[in-house]
Amino acid sequence: MKRIPAELKNIANVKISDIAEEGKGVGKVGDMVVFVEKAIPGDLVDIELIRKKKSFAEAKVTRLVEASEHRTIPFCPHFGTCGGCKWQHMTYEAQLSFKQKSVTDALQRIAKVDTSATEPILASFETRYYRNKLEFTFSNKRWLTEEDIHNNNEADPNALGFHVPLRFDKILNIETCYLQTDPSNEIRNSIREFALQNNISFYDLRNHEGALRNLIIRTSSTGELMVIVVFAYAGEDEIQKTMEFVKERFPQIVSLLYIVNQKKNDTIFDQEIEVFAGRDHIFEEMEGLSFKIGAKSFYQTNSLQAHELYSITRQFAGFRGDELVYDLYTGAGTIANFVARHVKEVVGIEYVPSAIEDARLNSSINGITNTTFYAGDMKDVLTSDFVLQHGKPDVIITDPPRAGMHGDVVQRLLEIGAPKIVYVSCNAATQARDLALLKEMYTVTKIRPVDMFPHTQHVENVVLLEKTIN
Repeated sequence: MKRIPAELKNIANVKISDIAEEGKGVGKVGDMVVFVEKAIPGDLVDIELIRKKKSFAEAKVTRLVEASEHRTIPFCPHFGTCGGCKWQHMTYEAQLSFKQKSVTDALQRIAKVDTSATEPILASFETRYYRNKLEFTFSNKRWLTEEDIHNNNEADPNALGFHVPLRFDKILNIETCYLQTDPSNEIRNSIREFALQNNISFYDLRNHEGALRNLIIRTSSTGELMVIVVFAYAGEDEIQKTMEFVKERFPQIVSLLYIVNQKKNDTIFDQEIEVFAGRDHIFEEMEGLSFKIGAKSFYQTNSLQAHELYSITRQFAGFRGDELVYDLYTGAGTIANFVARHVKEVVGIEYVPSAIEDARLNSSINGITNTTFYAGDMKDVLTSDFVLQHGKPDVIITDPPRAGMHGDVVQRLLEIGAPKIVYVSCNAATQARDLALLKEMYTVTKIRPVDMFPHTQHVENVVLLEKTIN
């Protein structure tokens, strides 16, 4: 980034005309595009340039000259510091409109797709308390807000909350979070107070020392509650004392677990899970199906919208009842088991072996006998021999990670030539990239965005592709 001369940093009366994928407002100064933090389309703002490159710059608002009609008052006191809900200052109707536009723009610009078949974005039933999983971080380096500094509230360096954007070592202390239902806030705040009162150390993210490291809370649509306390360098007495406090203070916890993680990163997938009280799992439910959720299990974090997303996927596939379905990137087999009752057979493929174990278990729990699951890298498993062994699919459902599908996998889909592909994506740009490659054989006939994460820029999108060329 170029250094910006002081006399060129401040610019008045910049009109914000669009919003970028990362949630920043977009304006223009001459020929230069400017991405402005916390600005929304319709705003007229004075800005200060923070960083500058040849064709664009990043800036912050120094004065709101004229507010957009889409502006509203954020309901969370942590808005603006916490990076979790960047669109809280925008009406929900406007959020939906801009999400739909971002999907349409990506498909048109990157894939040159006819988007006239796009259906209206499906709004989230809940715009607060919609997440079933949150992960908080303990830190002895609390981020000081302007209010903290103004009130001289700098004595306590400990925090339990979320990472401040672009600062891996600084944690914003969260008092109230509107993402997860009660008793999530009470659990977090009670554990923090207990640790402070009992002089149990918070983790040092730079020096990798301290007792308490992370707190994971999972809730389910069945009302069950899982709490996982992650320790780092804690004594046995500290672990026992903390876990006993949580058990006694919150008897409604169905699954109370802990982990000792002394690695340099926070991932728990290679860590041993210890059951302190109750079960090692909770259950989710969807259309009468039960899904066993463990500490490491993947499940869509908005349970109500997950049902809607999968219902649209099933609807787009238009099952008759006699289909062979391939479910790529099947995860814990949620989609596979969800559609299994409507088809002849489902074959699921997933990279993570533990997820495949969950998928098989979920089939067993629900008495589903027409699913088969395989673990391995998609481009290595989905071979011509694999198709010969299992049969050519009538429908392929693919729900890849944000990076989209590997080029070899896209090529394999063209070689297989299934009559229908239903592509579920959490990233319209990478989805569009893959659709551009599939266009040589397929036509996009249906598009439906789904809002899974209100007050963020993220949006899911479901696309139906139908084979047009043999």
